[in-house]
Amino acid sequence: MQLGMIGLGRMGGNMVERLRRGGHEVVGFDLSADSGRDVDSLQALVAALAPPRAVWVMVPAGKATSESVGALGELLERSEE
Repeated sequence: MQLGMIGLGRMGGNMVERLRRGGHEVVGFDLSADSGRDVDSLQALVAALAPPRAVWVMVPAGKATSESVGALGELLERSEE
């Protein structure tokens, strides 16, 4: 399985590690360059994933979540499935 993970803090970073150990391909993005991210933008995250894309948003509730989901809504296309 291929998955995009947004938010590589304590919870997101640990989840990425566990998913990778389980054999999944994870492309990680975080605003912080020190987070160990795989790509440096949401656009690059979307481009790195093959359709149909699955993205897991693991950011704090509130503005960060709203902004992330809003940006993804502009970048991702609707699935026919």
